[in-house]
Amino acid sequence: MPNTPQDFARVYAKFQAPISKRYDCGKKCAPLNQGIPVCCDHDRAVPVADKGEWDLLRKRTDLWSIYTPKNKTEQKEFGGMAEGCQSIVCKGAKFCERENRTIACRAFPFFPYFTKEKELIGLGYYWGFEGMCWVISNLTIVEKPFIDEMIAACETIFKKDQDEYDTYTGYSATMRGVFTKRNKKIPLLGRDGKLYWVLPDGGKVVPATKAEFKTKLAKFPNGL
Repeated sequence: MPNTPQDFARVYAKFQAPISKRYDCGKKCAPLNQGIPVCCDHDRAVPVADKGEWDLLRKRTDLWSIYTPKNKTEQKEFGGMAEGCQSIVCKGAKFCERENRTIACRAFPFFPYFTKEKELIGLGYYWGFEGMCWVISNLTIVEKPFIDEMIAACETIFKKDQDEYDTYTGYSATMRGVFTKRNKKIPLLGRDGKLYWVLPDGGKVVPATKAEFKTKLAKFPNGL
């Protein structure tokens, strides 16, 4: 049974914590991206909502509209989405309605990370945004309420949506493969609020320190 608009409304109500109360991350990257926060730049990131979420949003607000692919590459990318999913765009960062942000917006730049044993142990990040997203280079600023609320939101969605669960177990495996090829450790935000490394060639999870994260994370800015 798919998640309904009512399900997503409940998830929205419980997933409102900012990544950090101290830092406004959009102000870190926007000056280097023509004044637009990277996560709000439709040329860099387009949210995808499943049917229940899209049905909720279009009833609650006129902020969002269906995204039209710009080229054949995008047509192929968005054409491969799961049935019922919809790529959408908002009116822009200056018109943001925080209560009507998608799950993708609330979670960016993170996704639920699963071990090889398919245990949801924390948050990984979308590595394609390394050097562009300030948060990825400053993971120690992420606060526990955000981690708690995101994990809870994901687990609620997964209870009804096996495809979504499969997507992120697969995406976690892809991240391990990418970082193994780089011979790099994956920095991970544990659901317990602690910092971890996922080691290449095997995916073993080991403790990390703030000092290690501050010196070994992807550098910012790079690529903007």
